[in-house]
Amino acid sequence: MPLRVHQFPCLSDNYGFLIQDEATGLAATVDTPDAAAILAELDKTGWKLALILNTHWHPDHAGGNAEIQTATGAKIVGPAEVRKIAPLDREVAEGDVVELGQTRFSVLEVGGHTLGHIAYHDAEDAIAFVGDTLFALGCGRMFEGQPDQMWTSLQRLAALPEATTVYCAHEYTAANARFALSVDDDPAVAARAQAVFDARSRGEATVPTTIGLERQTNPFLRAPLLAPKLGVAGAPDHAAFAAVRAAKDSFKG
Repeated sequence: MPLRVHQFPCLSDNYGFLIQDEATGLAATVDTPDAAAILAELDKTGWKLALILNTHWHPDHAGGNAEIQTATGAKIVGPAEVRKIAPLDREVAEGDVVELGQTRFSVLEVGGHTLGHIAYHDAEDAIAFVGDTLFALGCGRMFEGQPDQMWTSLQRLAALPEATTVYCAHEYTAANARFALSVDDDPAVAARAQAVFDARSRGEATVPTTIGLERQTNPFLRAPLLAPKLGVAGAPDHAAFAAVRAAKDSFKG
């Protein structure tokens, strides 16, 4: 039976994700950006929370762990780095499998935003929860990692099947679209940017996205194609990515 995803906005630009294995009714929260909001949504859904699945240690992803665990008894699962701010009941890393009822998540190492960042991939339902590694039309800043690590992580996600639904953790897409237009004149990018602006003007979410759409229009995945425009023609792919990331970091549009 499929995985049910309940998405809701919280904090200033985060998304919360409650997920339920329909076969068993067991539920999890992917990260804990806002404990009060997550607990309120749990009350609305009536779901029984079994797991907290952390992608990385940042407070807007693991800061609500203790409050939610106290309220629900859910077990906390995540990479070792989460211990910087909260205990873990189970530490997971590349190649591990996390089961939520009959739903199986493969743990993917996607460091760069933080060194130990992970993603959760449900291959059967073609769903990935990617935290702050990949965004719609963007990617996370490298607070701890280096360009070669981040590029490798993005390529791991880009290698998932095109139809994979990608749940990223922030509504950054309009800002990402404005940057994409500044470095990439591909018609598909322009069309997607307009669709994003239209959706946001209606108050609609631009998350989730898909791997196929990101391959086609995300400037960070398209970095090698954009290298000449950024003055790094012939550079290794990770260096082209670094140039795109540096351009975004200084972008004022």
